Amino acid sequence: MRPSLSSYPHIAGGKIRDLYAIDDDHMLLVASDKISAYDHVLQTQIPDKGRILTAMSFFFFEKLRTTANHLAGDPEDKRIPTEVLGRAMVVRRLNMVPVECVARGYLSGSGLLDYQRTGAVCGIALPEGLVEGSRLPEPIFTPATKAEIGEHDENIDFAAVVDLVGTEVALRLREDTLDTYFRAANFAEDRGIILADTKFEFGVDNNGNLVLADEVLTPDSSRYWPVDTYEPGRPQPSFDKQFVRDWLTGPESGWDRNSDEPPPPLPDDIVAATRARYIEAYERISGMSFADWVK
Repeated sequence: MRPSLSSYPHIAGGKIRDLYAIDDDHMLLVASDKISAYDHVLQTQIPDKGRILTAMSFFFFEKLRTTANHLAGDPEDKRIPTEVLGRAMVVRRLNMVPVECVARGYLSGSGLLDYQRTGAVCGIALPEGLVEGSRLPEPIFTPATKAEIGEHDENIDFAAVVDLVGTEVALRLREDTLDTYFRAANFAEDRGIILADTKFEFGVDNNGNLVLADEVLTPDSSRYWPVDTYEPGRPQPSFDKQFVRDWLTGPESGWDRNSDEPPPPLPDDIVAATRARYIEAYERISGMSFADWVK
């Protein structure tokens, strides 16, 4: 018989996920259907989103199994309560590294804004003349701070990472981030999808090993673009939450991003289209049907 979620002490909650204690060495990481944008958790949820994120994470943790990760059970582990089956992972306890590890192969988002202001991203100088969506000469490591809910992650340079975690760990973070991005980007491109950028989180286990943790290569933590419509110089069609960001900052929402007002609820058609994009990303990349995912 599976335990109930209420039998596990709640440890912490983030924008999208909650952590529960299983025992001294293991935790339950549960993904919700919430969606965040521009440092706000939106009023509207995306049906099945938590399950899609979990399915994608399990797929890539397996695909990238040469990199140590925090998984401590399979998608149907008996320690997962029935009410969160399909959107929860049993994971190892780690000491989390206080850095968002971002890899960029293309210029977009906050990286583009940094480049437009300074000609560099996180202190890494880039060639002149790059535009929205430009492919970079090579992928770059562009870390950021971990912000509290409602606060904004701030891009930092490599020297700041060294100050936070020391030279040895900083070098390992950069190497593992770029290596994992490179392998995942090649895999996605073979399936007709560009992995423009992605964010990883790492922890350290009791033996001092760096371990890939949290979610991995999901449409929440990554920018995914279709190869066949890629065209630098304009925003790209996407399989991620950029679709929601675009609606929020467009004329239909009536929302001013710079105001103190929270974003408005998402209309039904935006919710349905966002869900469809997330599912398409999972199915195209994994080659599996979301309908067959754990229920």
